[in-house]
Amino acid sequence: MEAETVSSDTGNETEIDDRLQALDNEDLYQFVEETIRSNKVLETETQMFEKFLHHVDPKERSGRFSSSSGVSGHFGRDDFPMGGQKRPKVHSLLSDRILRLTAEQKCDIAQREIEELRDDTEKLQEESEKVLDTYRAIMEEADMRLAETKKESYEFERDILKGSVNSRTSKVIAEKVLRYFDDRLKGRDSLIEKLRLKNATFKVQKKKLILQLKQKEEMGEVLHEVDFNQLKIENQQYLERIDERNQDLLRLKLMAGNTLQVLNSYKKKLNTATMESERLASEITARNDLLSKIDAETDFVEDERAKAEKINRSLRQQLNDYRVPSVMEYVQEKASLYELRKKVKSWERKVEIAEMALATYKKTWKIMLATESGIPPWLKLDLT
Repeated sequence: MEAETVSSDTGNETEIDDRLQALDNEDLYQFVEETIRSNKVLETETQMFEKFLHHVDPKERSGRFSSSSGVSGHFGRDDFPMGGQKRPKVHSLLSDRILRLTAEQKCDIAQREIEELRDDTEKLQEESEKVLDTYRAIMEEADMRLAETKKESYEFERDILKGSVNSRTSKVIAEKVLRYFDDRLKGRDSLIEKLRLKNATFKVQKKKLILQLKQKEEMGEVLHEVDFNQLKIENQQYLERIDERNQDLLRLKLMAGNTLQVLNSYKKKLNTATMESERLASEITARNDLLSKIDAETDFVEDERAKAEKINRSLRQQLNDYRVPSVMEYVQEKASLYELRKKVKSWERKVEIAEMALATYKKTWKIMLATESGIPPWLKLDLT
């Protein structure tokens, strides 16, 4: 039987060679193109079949191909050479003809591949939806934080940078800044306390549900799978809420810590600014005192300058009004001055003589008064 098949294959090969030799170049080109297309189709089918064999279990594989006519009987070791052994060309052609799949098997493989692709697509879609949900949550959280930051920045600028500026010094009032940060910290503390209470409430509810579930298990109540799934879903929801509250609590703690650090830095800056303000105030006071002294000295100097200018003007006026006398007038004036001085000296001499006479008369008068009253003259003189 095998010899007959070999002889028939040899005859077919000779017929194919004769046909190829009878074809011209254009027909050969078309034949080669068709052969390439058929090879590509066979290559695609082979790849799909390899994927199918990779996914299918051995038992299922044997069950699927046992019903096909004349296929499973040729899947032995002789049809797949191992260890580099070479089979005859005729036998390889025979095995290639026998190992081709039927249309039903191809449809089965294609259907299985479509199902695998659909499952992979669904898994990829689920993973993509999870990633999208995560990104949406992150974006929502970022938007909320951005809105809170903008709101806090606007309130800080409105209440502190613009509403708490001293009109005289053009600086921010420290008390209002401290009050603002204290209010913010109190608000954060109250929010943290609320979240902590909610977290404690959720924990209590969780414990109650666990106790109820244990009681139901002890009582022997039969729960359906739907009830278990519902409880799992609720438990997962509560766990997610608890995680969210814990995250919010941690975020608020971090925010409170950052706010406290900012407050400490602002306190340091405030102390530095206060010390600088006190130093500047003392320096301003000293400068004001010095300025008042300089103003007083300036007023005194202005008065002296006014007096000097007045004297200078009078002297200039006298200098302008001065007229040099003639020689004769000068001689006459000198002569009259000499005569006047001479008269003054004579009158001074006369005054001295008169004073001496007055003193003598006073002494005589006192002696006379003392003699008339009976008092010794020497005692009267001493008493006076």
